[in-house]
Amino acid sequence: MDAPLWTILPFLALVFLASLSGACFRPGTWYKKLDKPSWTPPDWLFPVAWLVLYIMMAVAAWRIWDFAGFGIPLYMWGVQLVLNALWSAVFFGLRSPLLGLVEVSALWLSVAATIFTFATVDLFSAALLLPYLVWVSFAAALNGAIVRRRLGAAA
Repeated sequence: MDAPLWTILPFLALVFLASLSGACFRPGTWYKKLDKPSWTPPDWLFPVAWLVLYIMMAVAAWRIWDFAGFGIPLYMWGVQLVLNALWSAVFFGLRSPLLGLVEVSALWLSVAATIFTFATVDLFSAALLLPYLVWVSFAAALNGAIVRRRLGAAA
């Protein structure tokens, strides 16, 4: 890596901006009252996990920028970051687990595509995004379980 350490700051700023969606659209009482599966993590775990993941996402993008500049891999990273920010707005803001499930599915695909494009430039950067894909997979499963429970309750 040739880039000075300070050049990571724009990438950290971008993931911070994406994280603001989670701060604006919080779970609140509506989420607490949802019928959730027993394997739902405690509320305190989500911000801790996201902090670590956002840092890894910023480092991965910074490395890609240093190795290859702006191109398709960073474009894909930007797409997944926008989808990441949108999930909280859809699920919590609109209070729509069903639309949240659709959105998190698009997020999962975009993260997988980002990993693929990052791997063509730097395997370490791609590997930094693997825990993110696992977390989004878990979030999608949790979102899907909530949708199934709501649909079952409505039947």
